[in-house]
Amino acid sequence: MSEQATLPRQDRARMRSWLFAPGDSERKMLKASESAADIVLLDLEDSVTPENKPAARQLVADFLNGREDKHRIWVRVNPLTSGETEADLDAIMAAAPGGLFLPKAEGRQDVAALDAMLTARETDHVIPTGSTRVAALVTETPKAMFHCGDYAFAPRLVAMSWGAEDLSSALGARVQHRPDGSYMPTYELARSLCLLGAVAAGCTPIETVMPEFRDLEKLRERALMVRGQGYRGMLAIHPAQVDVINEAFTPSAEEISHARAVVQAFADNPGTGTVGLDGQMLDRPHLALAQRLLAEAGESG
Repeated sequence: MSEQATLPRQDRARMRSWLFAPGDSERKMLKASESAADIVLLDLEDSVTPENKPAARQLVADFLNGREDKHRIWVRVNPLTSGETEADLDAIMAAAPGGLFLPKAEGRQDVAALDAMLTARETDHVIPTGSTRVAALVTETPKAMFHCGDYAFAPRLVAMSWGAEDLSSALGARVQHRPDGSYMPTYELARSLCLLGAVAAGCTPIETVMPEFRDLEKLRERALMVRGQGYRGMLAIHPAQVDVINEAFTPSAEEISHARAVVQAFADNPGTGTVGLDGQMLDRPHLALAQRLLAEAGESG
């Protein structure tokens, strides 16, 4: 059984919005924490220059200390290949962040390596072993793309996301988008592999960022599109994006009403594989989708 399956339902559901804040800016970290983001990601990686990383580590640790909402304050550490990960953990783990975001993961073995580092530090700081959750960015290198399906039973792993910018840089690609704004095939492949890999691993799939943070209507359209494909949340780079993302990934009243009707139709016809509802023939996969939606809405289904 994966770690995801052992988490309380509310912990799995509240992963709609993940808001980044640079770890070297106390002001931006505070602003992010005051937003409605389900998870705040204090960043020690790309948004912090190499010379600022030691100071950023201390700022992040200080920010975490004394907070009552640590369960939603996560830290994006530097990738394992950087040689900076252990220094990140040495600085922040005494403050017990709710989780870690691992960039440039290239397979289950990277999550296992992080798990070993975390277990040692949880022991040192008298933190319950295994309580620090992990999410992974799983498409940021060409090698990573071939391992998106390898994360089943990865320790601590509760979510997987993808990214286009680092992959584009690694490929030497100058174009990520078609003229209509949609992703080119390589990046659509990354999105699909992340979704498939996350579901196969029992994790929550999280859509990547939309850099055009002022275009909230475009953000809403994209969030609704990827939710329809199976994604359950989205990364954000600006507080203004959070409410739009939360709304897009929250089941609407109409969706809940329809899901209840589907569940009731099957309950009224026990033992049958198909039922009719509103002129449509529904089978068991429709029931499973309805039950999942109700679970996201906090109902038992």
